[in-house]
Amino acid sequence: QVQLVESGGGLVQPGGSLTLSCAASGTFFSLYTTGWYRQAPGKQRELVAVMPSGGSPTYADSVKGRFTISRDNAKKTVYLQMNILKAEDTAVYYCNAQNPFNRNEYWGQGTQVTVSS
Repeated sequence: QVQLVESGGGLVQPGGSLTLSCAASGTFFSLYTTGWYRQAPGKQRELVAVMPSGGSPTYADSVKGRFTISRDNAKKTVYLQMNILKAEDTAVYYCNAQNPFNRNEYWGQGTQVTVSS
């Protein structure tokens, strides 16, 4: 069982930056695939970035070159560095962790990111 708690959301002006954090609890977290998703009002939840254990990250085309996912397994924390934020990045951002063996998925409660002047 894994529990995820996001933090770091808020209001930022276009062109600004934010860093989201996702603190995990549970064992064997270092083996999990971790990722960030987002859901804007009236839209479906979409993948932002995903990073398998020991693997390379994958990004949505809309955030490539602006967002960076990273993880610190010793701290059981996943990060999303977001730069050059745009109004269309406004959404609730969710942290996700997937057990690579049984495919069980876990979600955080979400953190709101609002990009507005």
